[in-house]
Amino acid sequence: MTLTTAWTAPAVERPDGSLTAPEAELLRGYLDFYRTTLLYKCAGLTAEQLAERPSPPSNLSLLGLIRHLTKVERIWFRIHFAAESPAEPLFAPELGKDADFERIDPAEAQAAYEGLIAEWKLSDAAAAGRSLDDRFTFSGTESTLRMIYIHMIGEYGRHCGHADLLREQLDGTTGA
Repeated sequence: MTLTTAWTAPAVERPDGSLTAPEAELLRGYLDFYRTTLLYKCAGLTAEQLAERPSPPSNLSLLGLIRHLTKVERIWFRIHFAAESPAEPLFAPELGKDADFERIDPAEAQAAYEGLIAEWKLSDAAAAGRSLDDRFTFSGTESTLRMIYIHMIGEYGRHCGHADLLREQLDGTTGA
């Protein structure tokens, strides 16, 4: 692969959180930990490495995971919970549900990385001041903000596991 950009994913500090906090703080803290864990797995890698798919035939890449989790944050917090209608689609919707993993371009790695962080802020704003018991309807079923946090912690946890394997295949780095 030829060098298309000199950008490298920056180092990330993962937050410490209380293990005895009230439920809302505990859930937010765990989500923030897993959010930053994903970026921790990307730290020090070039845009080209983030875009690499080291496990054919899988279409998984770290950049694809960044894009996917940006989409998931937007869907759950902003579209479903806050009933927002963001004007701009994130990725090529004509590619279907895996669009975030397709058409991976290293030249877009920095923008995707920064876009995920921006989406976190928008997600946090959508949930700010709201009760975990606040309800919304998703596919005809009533749900709560609590469910979103639990779902997102699971989503990030699963994909951080993928990121562990991808990172190890890229450069041998293993660990927390």
